Amino acid sequence: MRTFLLSAALVLASAPTWAQNHSAHMAPAIDLPHICLANGANSQAVSGSMEMGGQVSAPERHPELMAGMDHMNAEMMAGAGASDPDVAFVCAMIPHHRGAIAMAKAELDKGDAPFARSLAESIIAAQEKEISEMLAWLDTQM
Repeated sequence: MRTFLLSAALVLASAPTWAQNHSAHMAPAIDLPHICLANGANSQAVSGSMEMGGQVSAPERHPELMAGMDHMNAEMMAGAGASDPDVAFVCAMIPHHRGAIAMAKAELDKGDAPFARSLAESIIAAQEKEISEMLAWLDTQM
């Protein structure tokens, strides 16, 4: 969850209104439906706590969903460091999309809800296409 929020912070930090209205020391507010935060997913998860009042946090509960998130975040931050803002955006989005694909594959491996499985399949197809488009665009920028 912490890595997801750091990734979200990267996207939000690029929005001028967000940057103007929030201190650099404040974590972004969690804007998710209540069901997403039920069963122990609370503000302690943002700070990286794995144990929350005797409940197991999401990274321990679903390690296959969280696998590779630190690597994704490191790649996003590295890509976002490009001097050109357009290139930085695209370079940060490639690992973000790869992370979405990994999460979708975990859903296909472990999940059984038809809606979630169909969504995962759609995400994989869309994100793979967009990654190809981003890589092709980056080739034109060199």
